Amino acid sequence: ETDFPAIRRGPLQTLQVNLGYQCNQSCLHCHVNAGPQRTEVMSADIVDAVIRFLGNSAVSTLDLTGGAPEMNPSFRELVQAARQQGVEVIDRCNLTVLLLKRHRDLPEWLAAQGVEVVCSLPHHRRRNTDAQRGDGTFTRSIEALHRLNEAGYGLGDPDRVLTLVANPVGALLAGSQCSMETEWKRGLERNHGVTFDRLI
Repeated sequence: ETDFPAIRRGPLQTLQVNLGYQCNQSCLHCHVNAGPQRTEVMSADIVDAVIRFLGNSAVSTLDLTGGAPEMNPSFRELVQAARQQGVEVIDRCNLTVLLLKRHRDLPEWLAAQGVEVVCSLPHHRRRNTDAQRGDGTFTRSIEALHRLNEAGYGLGDPDRVLTLVANPVGALLAGSQCSMETEWKRGLERNHGVTFDRLI
């Protein structure tokens, strides 16, 4: 028999909060089946409880997800409260939500707050992205990435980090993250004039 050391929980550093299942997209790979037809969003009372928890904990990063977390009516209040407490904030963004009329100012607002934007993009080519997310999604995603670049994201500023997350379709293993990042950076900049900081 082998004696394994006791497993002890370390301090909580990152709090991930799902702000609801409402989303402006319906994606084949979505693990929570989010979409425009979903109405479940975190209530303002629970958002207030999250803010109080942040104030009474050692959490250093608040990771916001959904659905589209930006569609929760309390999204901006939560981001501002976290930043005022010195907590780093990650917004897990589907990109196209930034093109909705009520969210058109979000790139600049997120930049002013110093929020890291982590955007899912199935692929750096139109065919692969539209196959997963619907016709026209890639073009809208590129438009949103341009808006983020214009707000200072993806240009190497540590206060405006733009991360892309690859979502491969099908039963396959992704390639080397380093080589994929190089390929994506080259392809998006050459073909679409888009820059970003890192690929996951």
